[in-house]
Amino acid sequence: DYVPPAVETDIEKLPFPVRRMRQLLLEAARSGDVERLRPFIGQGDDVTMLSFGGIGGDPIEFLRSVSGDNEGHEILAILIEVLEAGYVHVEPGTENELYIWPYFYAMQLDRLTPQQRVELFKLLTFGDYEEMLSFGAYIFYRVGITPAGRWRFFVAGD
Repeated sequence: DYVPPAVETDIEKLPFPVRRMRQLLLEAARSGDVERLRPFIGQGDDVTMLSFGGIGGDPIEFLRSVSGDNEGHEILAILIEVLEAGYVHVEPGTENELYIWPYFYAMQLDRLTPQQRVELFKLLTFGDYEEMLSFGAYIFYRVGITPAGRWRFFVAGD
């Protein structure tokens, strides 16, 4: 039987490099200027994954294109909401070790407590939730940061 990792909300429990990257991403997102994310995206093999299908061009233009508005404000708001949610620490001690926001990514959605469902609805609608239940997993936006503070991904989908 699947046992999800512990849900954490205490930012002080994060390793300093993870806490720092989270803070830098929040500051960039709160600025309202999607361009301020560019320094954290990386390049080549070390680039932050923004789409499972690849982005085929400039990462900032891609983020603008997936935002409901063409300034990237909606995607910045989503990034803030995701990073302000609880998180999970997955695969500790392995090369795949990550800190992932929001914790729903690692949960069985049909087993969320009433409080967790309320938290989930800060991020998505009941219609989205029903869709994810039928899919069998949380597939809205999530963020992964390595223990060394590398921004690994900001993706939605499966």
